[in-house]
Amino acid sequence: VKLVESGGGLVQAGESLRLSCVASGFVFSSYDMEWHRQAPGKGRELIASISPSGGSKTYVDQVEGRFIISRDNAKNTVYLEIKKLKPEDTAMYYCRTPLHGGYWGQGTQVTVSS
Repeated sequence: VKLVESGGGLVQAGESLRLSCVASGFVFSSYDMEWHRQAPGKGRELIASISPSGGSKTYVDQVEGRFIISRDNAKNTVYLEIKKLKPEDTAMYYCRTPLHGGYWGQGTQVTVSS
C-alpha cells in the first residue's frame, strides 16, 4: 500500500489549493479515504472523509464550507480542495486509508501567510 500526497505549498491568505493523494497497492474504490492535518505543535486531526463511491462526505466543523473532499476512482486519487485559506490552515496534510488498521502518506506541507 502506498499513498503519495502532493499539491501543498506556500500561499497567501484568501487563495485556494487542491491537494491530491494517489493510492496504489489496494482496491482503492472499495475503501473510505480520509484527509488529516497536523499543525505545528498540535496533534494530527481528521478533517474530512469520503465513502468508496464518493456519495457520502463528512467534515469537521471548522472546515465545513471551505474544504471539499472528492475522489476519482479511475485515477486512484483522492483530492482536498481548500478555499479561502487562512493562516490557521498552516499544517502538514496527510491522506489515510483505514485498510488493515490504516496506512498514511508522507504528507504535503501547506503554509499560509497573512
